Amino acid sequence: MCKLKIQTADDNQGDENIVLSKNKFDRVGSCPSSVGSREFSLILIRFRIVGNLRFLSHSEMLRVFQRAFVRAGLQIQYTQGFNPRVKLSLPLPRPVGVETEEDLLYVRVSNSAIDIDSFSGQLKHQLPIGFEIIGVEIVEKGVSYQPYLATYILTVKSSVFVKTGKNIKAAIKRIMESESLEVERYVEGKKSKSKTVDVRDFLKSVELKDKRVKVEYNISPRGSIRVDEIIKLLGIETEHLAEPVRRTNVQWRRN
Repeated sequence: MCKLKIQTADDNQGDENIVLSKNKFDRVGSCPSSVGSREFSLILIRFRIVGNLRFLSHSEMLRVFQRAFVRAGLQIQYTQGFNPRVKLSLPLPRPVGVETEEDLLYVRVSNSAIDIDSFSGQLKHQLPIGFEIIGVEIVEKGVSYQPYLATYILTVKSSVFVKTGKNIKAAIKRIMESESLEVERYVEGKKSKSKTVDVRDFLKSVELKDKRVKVEYNISPRGSIRVDEIIKLLGIETEHLAEPVRRTNVQWRRN
């Protein structure tokens, strides 16, 4: 038996001790184990990320949700084995440093007759400022969501736009008229190795209006264009942005 200390995200709360014993997560004093239950509901959570929480990595986002579920006493299903993990999924990982207006997460809950209002309320109270729950719903078992289109919004500082506005317009024109746009991309886990990727097919449209660049891009099993690649193609420096890059208008296919 071992104890896992989890830092409380809610304001002014202390730590809680979680006991891990024989494929079970038992919160001291409550929260019965949800491992091994065959009956479950598949819950879809819509949320947004703003402020400093945009600097969380994908794995850190998952841990925040996992800890919130445990603290809220929600009957979440876990994987089997020596190191059980919550059965949850973020279909569209968020780039570090980017805010999002609506993301999806789905999770298995060991309760076929769950009260959605109660579930949503308990979860909201355990998430830190910057995580905003937009909606919670039950979906059919086996359903999955695949993103295929999204938008990045980049807002340039007024003082910078006065000097570089013409260059940005020219860069947008060049991008949209190009048949190919090759970028150098580091191989994941191997910073010393890179590969050339043509990202033109991933760009659907790029528009400039009132110092704001709107980039609509495609997402496919082959991948997509990265936000740092968009910034580089536009000839914009990160410090030239007036506010954080924001991902909006994600379109999903339900399978």
